[in-house]
Amino acid sequence: MNEWYFEYEIQVNRPGLLGDIASLLGMLRVNIVTINGVDLVRRGMLIRAEKAEQIERFRNIVSTMEMIRVTKFRKPTTRDRLAIRHGRYIQREGDETKTFRFVRDELGILVDFMAELFKKEGHKLIGVRGMPRVGKTESIVAASVCANKKWLFLSSTMIKQTVRQKLHGDEYGGNNVFIIDGAVTRRSSDERHQQLVREMMQQPSIKVVEHPDIFVQHSEYTLEDFDYIIELRHHPEEEITYQILEKHEQQNDFFNESGGFGGFGDFNF
Repeated sequence: MNEWYFEYEIQVNRPGLLGDIASLLGMLRVNIVTINGVDLVRRGMLIRAEKAEQIERFRNIVSTMEMIRVTKFRKPTTRDRLAIRHGRYIQREGDETKTFRFVRDELGILVDFMAELFKKEGHKLIGVRGMPRVGKTESIVAASVCANKKWLFLSSTMIKQTVRQKLHGDEYGGNNVFIIDGAVTRRSSDERHQQLVREMMQQPSIKVVEHPDIFVQHSEYTLEDFDYIIELRHHPEEEITYQILEKHEQQNDFFNESGGFGGFGDFNF
């Protein structure tokens, strides 16, 4: 069976409207997989049928109904599936751009979104923008768990500063999510770490880069190389400024080198 995403905007909200649409689907032998309200006055359905002709007949009939206005009818995208699941669409910069916006209150949706991306096979390069302590790394790790993937830090400051120089055995596996802190990697003078990052960037695997704008500075990579850019803010109006990020990284260096935060120093392995 094939699946479609059907969404409509209610023009006249009368009792029995949903029942009429569900009855029509039943007569045409089209199954409703999931249904939910989407963005207040819209309702979305994930529907399934054995033949495309059944879906086309349904589409022709509902397009003539005066009580509703069909807004989407297509093969379901990741955003469609998440809209059905969470009752609203993920915000993005423009209808055709690869930049998606979240705020901290939406971490559940963000984790769900990234997990869907991680489940897809093949190469993916994902950038995550956000200020310190907004939940970037935690969301990436949680999404990896949801997608049944193993996460590996190539560079990070989550607990202590981490700069990997090599991987071992199954750490090269395609079922892994490789996490790179772009600010740490860009400032690292360890050539073995830089070589490892270059090597992994060429592998057909999932790479997630925190602070992608800093990562591409003075490197052979550009933002065009990224398949998705995710922005995470404490609130919608928050500005992501790299001056503050640079200061935060310098403070991390001070504590790491002086044995701060429980005595953890600069950690290479």
